[in-house]
Amino acid sequence: MTAPRAIDPPAKRMLSRVEAAAYCGVSPSTLDKMLKDGLIPSPLKMYARNLFDRHKLDAALDALSGTVAERIEPNEWDEV
Repeated sequence: MTAPRAIDPPAKRMLSRVEAAAYCGVSPSTLDKMLKDGLIPSPLKMYARNLFDRHKLDAALDALSGTVAERIEPNEWDEV
């Protein structure tokens, strides 16, 4: 029996097309449609590869799902 690892390795930040599709929960062809429709940001060209930034995908998906809510009322703690 091997001992459990104390710290998991970090998640990949840059994702291939297939990985980005899986991360978003869609097929690669649906990811292509989302890209064409401007719903997700374009991948970055790194040498011969096109890679999607996981953080930018998160922001785009948050905006699509409406989970990023803007605060309507000021919060008194903002000035502290």
